[in-house]
Amino acid sequence: LFLQIVHILNMTSAKIVSFLLHPEESLHSLQIRIESETGISTGNQELLLETGICLDPRKPASQCVIDGVRGWDSYMVYLFDKSKTVYDGPFASRSLSDCVNYIVQDSKIQLPIPQLRKVWAEAVHYVIGLKEDYSRLFQGQRAAMLSLLRYNANLIKMKNNMVSASQQLKAKLEFFHQSIRLDLERYSDQMAYGISSEKMLKAWKEMEEKASLCAQAEDIGYLDEQIMALHTEIVELQKSPYARRQGEVMESLEQRAIDLYKQLKTRPPDHAYSDSTDMVKIIVQTVQSQDRVLKELFGHLSKLLGCKQKIIDLLPEIEVALNNIKEADNSVMQMQGKRQREIWHLLKIACTQSSSRSLVSSSLEGTACTPTAPWLPHSSSGNTAPHPLSSLAAPEDGENFADVIQENVNYLELFSSILQEVRQEQNSMMVS
Repeated sequence: LFLQIVHILNMTSAKIVSFLLHPEESLHSLQIRIESETGISTGNQELLLETGICLDPRKPASQCVIDGVRGWDSYMVYLFDKSKTVYDGPFASRSLSDCVNYIVQDSKIQLPIPQLRKVWAEAVHYVIGLKEDYSRLFQGQRAAMLSLLRYNANLIKMKNNMVSASQQLKAKLEFFHQSIRLDLERYSDQMAYGISSEKMLKAWKEMEEKASLCAQAEDIGYLDEQIMALHTEIVELQKSPYARRQGEVMESLEQRAIDLYKQLKTRPPDHAYSDSTDMVKIIVQTVQSQDRVLKELFGHLSKLLGCKQKIIDLLPEIEVALNNIKEADNSVMQMQGKRQREIWHLLKIACTQSSSRSLVSSSLEGTACTPTAPWLPHSSSGNTAPHPLSSLAAPEDGENFADVIQENVNYLELFSSILQEVRQEQNSMMVS
C-alpha cells in the first residue's frame, strides 16, 4: 500500500502544512485535521486544486492526489478562508539559517574557502527557496482566478436563462394585452346584440390589471447592470499584470547566486579567506524583490476573492428573479387559457340561441297562429337593448309575428357574421 502525502498551502498565512492520508479517509476527516493545524473552521475552508476545482466533500481525501501529475507521494492543495475576502500579505520571508544569518550580519567577515563554500551553498538554497515560495503562492492565486472564472461561467449561464425567461414573459405579456384589448373591444360591440355578463367583464378587466403587475417580474435591469459591472471587473483582473507571474527579478537573482557559488568552487585552495559581500547583496535584493511581488500578489488576490464573493451574493438574487418570472409566466398563461375558455363559452351560448331562433322561425313559418314564446326578443323601431345571459325579453301582445320572424332571421344572419369574424380573428392570432 502506497503512502499518500498531501501538502496544504494556507493562503492566509503563506505556510504549508502536510498530512499523511489514511486509507479511505474522508475529506471531512482531513478538514478536521486542517482546522486543528490552521485554525480555519471546516465550514470556512475552501480547498482548491491547481485547476481551480473545489474538492468534492462526497469523495475521499485521496482526491487531493492526482496520479501521474506530481507523483504518488505528494500534491499541493490551496486552502482559502471563505470568511475573508481581504488577505493581509505580504508575509515575513522564510527564516535564515544561523550560518547564512552570520554572513548577512557582517558581509565583510573573512572565512576560509571550504567553510565559505558551505555557507554560500545554504545561501543559494535560501534564494531558491524565496523564489519557490513566491511561485507556490502565485499558483494559489492562479487557482483562485480559475475558481472565479468557474463561478463566472455559472453566473453567465444563470443570467442567460434569466434574460431568456424575461424576454419570453415580455412577449407573452404583449400578446396577452393585445388579445384582451381586442376581446374587450369585440365584447363591447356584441353586447348590443344580446349577450352580456358583468361578472365576466369584471374578471377580464381584473386580468388586465394583474397582467400589468406581472410585468414587474420581467424588469431585471438592476441585476443585469450588476452582472455587467462584474464582467468588466473580471476582465480587468485578467488583464492586470499581477495576473501574470512577476518572478523574473527573483529568477535573475537566483541565477546570479548560482553563478557566484560556481565561481567560488573553482577558486584554488591557496586563497585561504574571502568575504561574502556579493552573496549578501543578492540575498538582500531577493528578499526585497519578494516583499514587493508578494504585496502585489496579495492585493490582486484580495480583488479576486472580493469579486468572487459578489458572484456568490448575486446567485441567489438571480434565482429569486428567475422564480418570479416563471410564476408570472404561469399566471399569464393561466389567465389566457381562462379567457379563451370563456370566449368559447360565449360562442356556445350564441350558437345555442341562434339554433333556437332558427327552430322557432321554422315553426312559425308552418303555423298561422302560435302561442307567444316567453324568450323571443323585443323589437322597437329596429333597435335592440342588451340582454343578460340569464334572460331575454318577450314580445308585446298583438305584435305582428311576421315582423318577429323577420327579426329572428336578421339575428341569425348577424350572429353568423359575428361567429365568422371571431373565427377569423382566432385564426389570424394563431398564425401570428
